[in-house]
Formats: sequence, structure tokens, C-alpha cells
Amino acid sequence: MSGIDRREFLRRGALLGASLGLQPLAASGAIPELPPRVRGTRTLGRTGLEISDIGFGSSSLSGDVALVHHALERGITYFDTAESYTGGDAEETLGRALEGRRDRVVLASKTSAAAGDTRDEIMRALDASLRRLRTDRIDVYFNHAVNDTSRLKNPEWAEFATRARAAGKIRFTGMSGHGGRLVECIDYAVENGVADVLLVGYNFGQDPAFLQRFTAGFDFVAVQEDLPRALLSARAKGVGVVAMKTLRGAKLNDMKPFERPGGTFAQAAFRWTLSSPNVDALVVTMRSPEQVDEYLVASGTSVVRADLRLLERYEARNGHEQCRYGCNDCAGACPLGVPISDVLRARMYAEDYGDVALARRELALLASDASACLSCAHQTCAGSCPHGLDIPALTRRAQRAIAG
Repeated sequence: MSGIDRREFLRRGALLGASLGLQPLAASGAIPELPPRVRGTRTLGRTGLEISDIGFGSSSLSGDVALVHHALERGITYFDTAESYTGGDAEETLGRALEGRRDRVVLASKTSAAAGDTRDEIMRALDASLRRLRTDRIDVYFNHAVNDTSRLKNPEWAEFATRARAAGKIRFTGMSGHGGRLVECIDYAVENGVADVLLVGYNFGQDPAFLQRFTAGFDFVAVQEDLPRALLSARAKGVGVVAMKTLRGAKLNDMKPFERPGGTFAQAAFRWTLSSPNVDALVVTMRSPEQVDEYLVASGTSVVRADLRLLERYEARNGHEQCRYGCNDCAGACPLGVPISDVLRARMYAEDYGDVALARRELALLASDASACLSCAHQTCAGSCPHGLDIPALTRRAQRAIAG
């Protein structure tokens, strides 16, 4: 480099970028010095918990203690799990991996507490998670996948939370959700002080500003104002907000021809999320050390123009298949009672994630699947999506993919 070494070259480049009013080099997607590490931390609302801006999701974790240790070595301090993940093995694996390291991390887990569950039933679920996790406390304990305010109104949950806190078994409570009534549940939780932390499905495809920028030349602009508004309201009241489902379907292979070093689709999506005023941090399922390293390149950085171009390309290719979390405008469109938004999310798991087992588990929790869609003559759901999704075609695809 003609008289200067690589470190000096990078330093001068960063200074030049700053002097021009651009993002610093490290935030523009350039390859950082290896190995990649967590470079950003966030305070999780009023809890005061300091966590890595990118957290470790364990929905597919089963026995891989070395993967957890790799994440720890890279500086990840927020670990998210649930009693249902891989049949409890995710908690078991984290318990083994974090033994002797528990004080280095913030640990979150979840249970699905129904509207009629008693405080004792919920406490038994918590105690079982504590045993699997080999710890005496969980920092944030979520009511999992809430899509009905009756679960939040259950006085037994509040009494359980009071007792669990007093016993030192949990520090804070939370609500997780990504269903069609997400906004309604967020508003109730925030207004009634039910949750200290929210874990919600949120990504660039749900941002009105992003969509307006991208769809300006179309005949209509589908704008969903409610979710950003609800999240901002939560943050204004000190409720911590962690985003999940940030990869908008995670069809990563679609973008490989357009990616650049330091600017993969996942990194662009994470930078968009971390630049949003609506969230504190994000959590994503990590399946390999290579994935951990790729994802952490986005830590501590901000979204730039090249990221937006990549996200726009993704939206152009896949937006016509992706349901928006919390929209639910299609609710009631099916005379046979098919829960359309839930079925479309199951399609995403089966086709985009390639996880048919997860899709089947999700549908098993519902009162109805999409079998009626295969021979439906009504198709009253057609045209009910304000974002232009072909609901009849997508629900049929979901049922076929899940039926195998």
C-alpha cells in the first residue's frame, strides 16, 4: 500500500468517511478485522439489563455446547430459549454450556401460559425450566407466542410473577408474539404494565417508511402504521423491545448473487433493525459458528445505502409471499374459520426455513389447519390482503408442504 500498512489505511479511510458526513468504514459493511465480535450493547428498557445488540436464539439448539461457547467467546451476552424448543433440549444444552458462566449472561426463557392456567401450573413450568437450565434464576421470563389478550388478563399470571420474583426465580416478565393480533396484545401489555420486555416479530417489511420508499411507483402503497406506533409507545414507557423474525422469511439463497463481503442479506437486515428507533436489540437463531461470525459483523453498525438496495431487491423477489406480523386484515375472510395469518407463517417455516417439523408444531396448536383450502370453492379470502398476497395459493402451498 505504498508506505502505509493496512491498519493505517483503514484508519485514514474511516476518518475520510467521517469528514464527508458518511458512515464510518466499520459501519459501511467493510470487512472488519477478524474474528468478528459483538461491538454494540443495549440497555433493555427499564430493566437496566445490558445485553449484546445481537442475541443468541436457540430454537434449533440440540446438544451443541461448543456452539454456545463460540457465541460466548464472540461476546454474545443475551441468550434466548423456551421450554418448547427442540423438546426441552435447547434449555438442557444451554444449561450445560453456561454452567460456571451464568453470571456472564442475561438469560431469557418462555412458557405458554394459557388464559385458564393457575399460578401453581405456571410455577411448575418455571421450575422445570430452571432445572434444565441448571440455574436458580431466569432474567426475563416470557409468556410465549401470545395472540390473545385473555392470556395477559389472567390474574394467575400476575400472582405467579409476584411470587416468582419474591423467590428470586425470575427478575422480569415479558410477552412474546408474532401473530395477527400482535398490536392489540402489545397495547394491552404496555397499558396495564403486564410485561417489562417485549419479544416481537419485526423486520424491514413492516416499516411504513421503507415500504413507501420501495413501492412509490406502484398503484397502491400498503402501509401498516400500528406496529411501529405500538413499539414506540412501549419504549416511551420503558418497556424493553427485542425484535425476532428480522430476516423476513430468511430466504438467504435468493440474495447470494447480490451480496458483498461485509454486506450479506442477513447483515443488511440486522443493520436495518438495529438502526430502528422501535427496538432495543434483536435475537436470531444461530445454527453454526460460521453463522454466528457472519451475523456479528452487523453488531454495533448502522444501515447504509447498499443495505437498503439489497433489502429492496429481497422485497421485490419475496414480498408477494411474506405475511406482515400483526397485520391480520385477513381475519374473518375465511367462512370455514381457517386462521390465515397463522397458516401463512407456517408456510414460511416449511418452505423458507426448510423446517417442516416446526411448521407442523405451530399448526398443531391451532383450532384449524389449511386442509379446507385444498378443495375450497369459496375463495372469499382472495383480495383480503392489503399487501396483495395471493392467499388461496399460499394457504394451499402451506398445507401441501406440511402434509408432505
